[in-house]
Amino acid sequence: MPEAGRYTHKKDDGICNSVCGEPTSKAVMAMSRLKCALRGFDFRVLLALLIGVPLVMLMIYAHGQKVTYFLRPIWESPPEPFKIIPHYYNENVTMENLCKLHGWKVRETPRRVFDAVLFSNELDILELRWNELSPYVSEFVLLESNSTFTGVVKPLYFKENRHRFRFAESRLTYGTYGGRFMKGENPFVEESFQRVALDQLIRIARIENDDILIMSDVDEIPSGHTINLLRWCDDTPKILHLQLRNYLYSFEFFLDDKSWRASIHRYVSGKTRYAHFRQTDQLLADSGWHCSFCFRHISDFAFKMKAYSHVDRIRFKYFLNPERIQDVICRGADLFDMLPEEYTFQEIIAKLGNIPSTFSAVHLPSYLLQNFDRYRYLLPGNCRRESG
Repeated sequence: MPEAGRYTHKKDDGICNSVCGEPTSKAVMAMSRLKCALRGFDFRVLLALLIGVPLVMLMIYAHGQKVTYFLRPIWESPPEPFKIIPHYYNENVTMENLCKLHGWKVRETPRRVFDAVLFSNELDILELRWNELSPYVSEFVLLESNSTFTGVVKPLYFKENRHRFRFAESRLTYGTYGGRFMKGENPFVEESFQRVALDQLIRIARIENDDILIMSDVDEIPSGHTINLLRWCDDTPKILHLQLRNYLYSFEFFLDDKSWRASIHRYVSGKTRYAHFRQTDQLLADSGWHCSFCFRHISDFAFKMKAYSHVDRIRFKYFLNPERIQDVICRGADLFDMLPEEYTFQEIIAKLGNIPSTFSAVHLPSYLLQNFDRYRYLLPGNCRRESG
């Protein structure tokens, strides 16, 4: 008790001031206060936190991207829908009638057609593309670089295999672009530099006003009859996107018909620029094929995964394991273990899981079917790949 007439503000606590009823030293008092603080604390809760918090952090690291993609309908609105133009075609219908069906007029002579691509390593797909378009293309324009979009040195694959494309040699404008090799730079920056260089190469190819320019990646293949229609018809849109059938790994795994980035331009000098984004609201239905990651060798899959602009999708090194890649291909699963990139929960849920196999090889590029022994790996029922 304090002496009479004296005041103390210090609180008294029997647990914290003594142990077993004896006066305590400062060290023992500190321990006593700790016991006091922990009195009534459930150590099972502490253990759960010690185990649970790291596990939650690991789950976020491993699957955070999936959560983000699944919740996409909440934080991102879908783009404005395209105005889809019906596409009419039958090989027995005259060009005059085909043009009339689309509301266009037939020309006296066809426009010239320029097919321009940035090339990485898709030799087989390029061969299919150019053979599909060869009867209708006036000039092939190809640019390749010694650098991937991610700044990795690569061979000039087209230059080394140019003999495979002798049929197009007389109509080929070929160019190379020296990579900038900027470490740590966003891959889309290097991609944009290469597209600007392709723009210059197109002009070197002597394109003129009102010529048709095809802007698409190598694996976005317009059908030959689509290009023939657009070169023979007048009053077609100045810019027109193409709706392509979306395939993954081969023509066995049909994903959807939502590929739209390929576009056709009636060239305007000083205005037309090579691009790979949405440039108009008009979309011509059922105009070809987009065969993404359609490679012969497992090594080519790993190369593209590390080379293209979405390299950030490789969250773990084991994604590049050859055995895993082969297993993913045959199951029709996703190489990057991602959820579908859709804007509604209904569409996301509908696409969850592996892509079902299709056994139809109808209306595929003619050169593929004429040379099926060479390209059998692209046909249904042939998912096994060579190692490379």
